[in-house]
Amino acid sequence: MLDTNIVSAIMRDPAGAAARRIAGLSTAVSVSVAAAAELRYGAAKKGSARLTATLERVLGAIEIEPLSLPVDVVYGRLRLALERGGQPMDANDLFIAAHALSLDRVLATADQAFDRVPGLKVENWLD
Repeated sequence: MLDTNIVSAIMRDPAGAAARRIAGLSTAVSVSVAAAAELRYGAAKKGSARLTATLERVLGAIEIEPLSLPVDVVYGRLRLALERGGQPMDANDLFIAAHALSLDRVLATADQAFDRVPGLKVENWLD
């Protein structure tokens, strides 16, 4: 499952590290609807037709995973655990983490905030 910053990296550099990682995989990649929403918000905020077209082209080639049960249970438990540990997380990142956990997916990201999520498998594709 790709995080927002990985999709952004693919958009900026279609031949870069993240795109090469995808090309080398034997399995399909996906993106959480929460990450897709963040990306669409960013494109709309920029107001660039070119950026929006690039985003739609990239998202059109990647499966967008809808939120489905038991992500709600995972989200609730994860949010509580992080808050009790004094490490709350941004709401969108929390949904992305819970989504990846609920589907037992590896999260491809360059965001170190995900490293503190218990049980989440994380790979940094931009190193």
